[in-house]
Amino acid sequence: MSSTLKSILIILIILIIDQIVKIIVKTNMSLYEQNPVFGNWFIIHFVENKGMAFGLNLPGDYGKMILSLFRLVAIGAIGFYLRHLIKLKAHQGLLITLSLIMAGAIGNMIDSAFYGLIFNESTPYQAATMFPEGGGYGTFLNGKVVDMFYFPLISGVYPEWIPRVGGQSFVFFRPVFNIADASISVAVVILLIFQKRFFKHLDEIKKGGESITSNEEA
Repeated sequence: MSSTLKSILIILIILIIDQIVKIIVKTNMSLYEQNPVFGNWFIIHFVENKGMAFGLNLPGDYGKMILSLFRLVAIGAIGFYLRHLIKLKAHQGLLITLSLIMAGAIGNMIDSAFYGLIFNESTPYQAATMFPEGGGYGTFLNGKVVDMFYFPLISGVYPEWIPRVGGQSFVFFRPVFNIADASISVAVVILLIFQKRFFKHLDEIKKGGESITSNEEA
């Protein structure tokens, strides 16, 4: 199987799973509804956000539009770089991680671009409907990203002697995320761990190409 086909398959598989899960959650759960999977350790908790991964947001009226446009530019840049690396025959691990990042970026971009057009508003009292008669809740590039995976692994209370937060409750891990977020996060971790191997291989390819070019010129 060619590197190009592998990258396309990875991106398509992540996108299909991501969107299937999001659509099932959005059309079957009311906003903020929780369904425990493994006790209090793993919970399907439906929330939506207007911004970045893990529920982060850009402030202001134009924050959402700026983020959506940034995502489009980032997707284009990643796609161009991935194509370049495939032509160079870069390390398969590097190609896989970039494919995961691109899949995650496209997955959340689909929510931002189209969910406002094809779903009505999710509320704490009812699930959303896909392709409602009255139209969607938003406009192009102003949809909300669907998140659902919640892992409150540790919860407790800060000791009283800790300044400012003593006596307050805490939860670890608090962010709610989706498969697209997880795809990007896993890829970043892999890059951090294996970056020397990936880019050493890339440097060797470039040096080999330069050597061949020098010999041909001679």
